[in-house]
Amino acid sequence: MLGRLFKQPKAPGKPASPPRPDVRADRPAMLNVGGNSKTVPIPAHYAGWQHFLLDIDATGDADIVCDARELGGFDAARFDAVYCSHNLEHYYHHDVPLVLAGFMHVLKSDGFAEVRVPDLEAVFRKVSDGEFGLEDVLYDSPAGSITPIDVIYGYGKEIESSGQDFYAHKTGFTAKTLTTTLQRAGFQEIWMAPPLSDYEIRALAFKQASTPEQRTLLGIPLDAPVG
Repeated sequence: MLGRLFKQPKAPGKPASPPRPDVRADRPAMLNVGGNSKTVPIPAHYAGWQHFLLDIDATGDADIVCDARELGGFDAARFDAVYCSHNLEHYYHHDVPLVLAGFMHVLKSDGFAEVRVPDLEAVFRKVSDGEFGLEDVLYDSPAGSITPIDVIYGYGKEIESSGQDFYAHKTGFTAKTLTTTLQRAGFQEIWMAPPLSDYEIRALAFKQASTPEQRTLLGIPLDAPVG
């Protein structure tokens, strides 16, 4: 699959051969960055879209095995959307702008990014109020019980069992810092959407002004002011 869809990117930090995705023009295409597996559910608004999964873990079912910091080596303007669910926090703070620049690079001029990250402000509030200790169970997920330590530093059981530190969290976000980070990356319109899971921030970031069709697709009220 990888050989058919893309030229193999080189190691991070080295120029990559421009990948050439097999994207058809008859329906929209979404690049799922760091999604782990296509068995992981994605939002229903991508139903019928072409779905390309990019992940650094070669043991999964990714279409493209690649570090997201290498997206600048891909062909430009190939995707209508980038979906990045609980992956952006796995990069060091100084690498996040590079990853987002890659999103901007692969998106079409009217494309958008959907970014989901842990809500550290909400977790810190629970801990500081004394409602939860750092090792108490904050909520249960399909992967298992999640503690504040897991939200802050990455799911400990997964890091331990895999032996891979790319599962660790290396930075974090609040709604304010995520908005600012996306704006600095060049996204012109950003909307904070209702979260899809516990203790989560979900942002919809557009390269240019969103269209009525995009707002309808994503559940953004047509008359809602968007920052």
